[in-house]
Amino acid sequence: MRRVAILLATLLATPASAADLLIHGGPILTMVGERPQTVAAVVVTGGKIAFAGPLAQAQRLAGPGTQQLDLKGRTLIPGLVDAHSHLMMAVDLARRVNVSGAPVGDVASIAGLVDKLAAAEPGLKLAAGAWLVGWGYDASLLSDARELTRRDLDARFPDRPVLVMHVSGHGAVLNSAGLAALGITPDTKAPDGGLIHREADGRTPNGQLWESALMLAGPALKPPGRAERLTNLAAVQQLYARNGYTLANDGFTSLADLDLLQTAAAQGRLVLDIVALPSFVDMPKWLGKPQYSFGQWHNRLKLQGIKITQDGSPQGRTAWLSKPFLVPGPNGEADWRAQPIQSFPAFLATTRAATNAGLQLFIHANGDAAIDDVITAVDTLKLPPDHRSIVIHSQVQRPDQLPRYATLGITPSYFTNHAYFWGDVHRRQLGEPRAAHISPIASALALGLKASNHSDFIVTPLDPMFILWTSMARTTRSGTVLGPDQRLTAWNGLKALTLNPAWAYREEGRRGSIEAGKLADFTLLSANPLVTPVAGIRGIKVVGTMKEGRFLWEAGR
Repeated sequence: MRRVAILLATLLATPASAADLLIHGGPILTMVGERPQTVAAVVVTGGKIAFAGPLAQAQRLAGPGTQQLDLKGRTLIPGLVDAHSHLMMAVDLARRVNVSGAPVGDVASIAGLVDKLAAAEPGLKLAAGAWLVGWGYDASLLSDARELTRRDLDARFPDRPVLVMHVSGHGAVLNSAGLAALGITPDTKAPDGGLIHREADGRTPNGQLWESALMLAGPALKPPGRAERLTNLAAVQQLYARNGYTLANDGFTSLADLDLLQTAAAQGRLVLDIVALPSFVDMPKWLGKPQYSFGQWHNRLKLQGIKITQDGSPQGRTAWLSKPFLVPGPNGEADWRAQPIQSFPAFLATTRAATNAGLQLFIHANGDAAIDDVITAVDTLKLPPDHRSIVIHSQVQRPDQLPRYATLGITPSYFTNHAYFWGDVHRRQLGEPRAAHISPIASALALGLKASNHSDFIVTPLDPMFILWTSMARTTRSGTVLGPDQRLTAWNGLKALTLNPAWAYREEGRRGSIEAGKLADFTLLSANPLVTPVAGIRGIKVVGTMKEGRFLWEAGR
């Protein structure tokens, strides 16, 4: 209250034209408090919110000469805060082929996938021997009801190396030319935490590489030159802005991507605020180096903490579980539980080195066994009370693990889009009880955890209203409601996209809600989610995105 009083006194003591913008004319959802709160008007001064409250008072503070934005019935919410995505993966999609199934693409069969690659190849103007790369492959959406293998790709691409990235980002399928180019033979052993799938003889690689074995494919995923990537970065930022995000995340930043982001920041190319999480794989290269400072903004870029991956994906059967999947493993293994990326001693050593350096932990853990590793590590490390360790995805989570989160100060960032995209897959592979507890966000919020929600883009689309809908409906592709007790209200669903991820980045004092003193970052919606029936939520559109009081994007402009 004291901060608000000081700001009001300052405004009243200055000329009436001192304010930059007065916003009114539609519902303004503040995201303050546990129950819905709205205000009639917002006053912006110097890129920050100077006042949020009654219209008459806002008009007096702003004065008659202040520019006005009439919402015309549109709904204003705080600028969306991206809890977890892969911005830099999107930067490199221009030279890659979308082989996704619906609703991201239109591939519905293995033949259709191969046709899509072949049709795109001439337009990419690839040099002889250059890699052809596809992304978004999802066997669960293919009519063939089986996985893609090297033989499917060999028939059309006997000579050019081809790599097709799995939709999860945790695996890929290569053709024989691709395997040969990487030197992968029947004698090649998978690295620790990785899988090289084999044919019936148990030796010959069938083309599929998973988890840490995917690092063997590094040459296939070599990015284009810096100039092209900087140009692509501008386009990707606009994509985030069109989806309402004023802060974007790169959730597993390689050293090369980190250097590119720093170059873009130094050159003034960032129009969004970007939080990067440098990868634990490259930790020896950046830890303790003065050019990689954490926790401070530099020209709209902040390195927030370290990203550590401890398992894979449930849809890819690489999430590490305490009890087996109900289906065989990728090579026909019975009682398949998958495996961790690192042994627990190695994982603990990584987390200890990071926290000793004062870094915030962001840990990818999907399966409950991987989540157990996180809980044990945090308990062992005896971190400060406000450590804010974030578990990315935290999907196949047992009910007994949530109270441990609350006790130890661990916070989940959930991925409720899974309920729609792979909910039916989870029901088949995990069984109904475990599948129903995927992303248990309602239970987490009930315990007082500031759980956030995310797209994991490019794994699923950035579309925030689709994310909100999946958190409220939890409906699978087949129409089954997956875990009805975990459905959210629109208010809590929006908080998981705004104030809660801001808290995860230690940004709650600057963004995530519409309050005096915070950044004037706003997202405009075509309708008010608080009064829209659940079935209509996914039809709401982002119609404008404002950064510090100025439009980054507005529909119709």
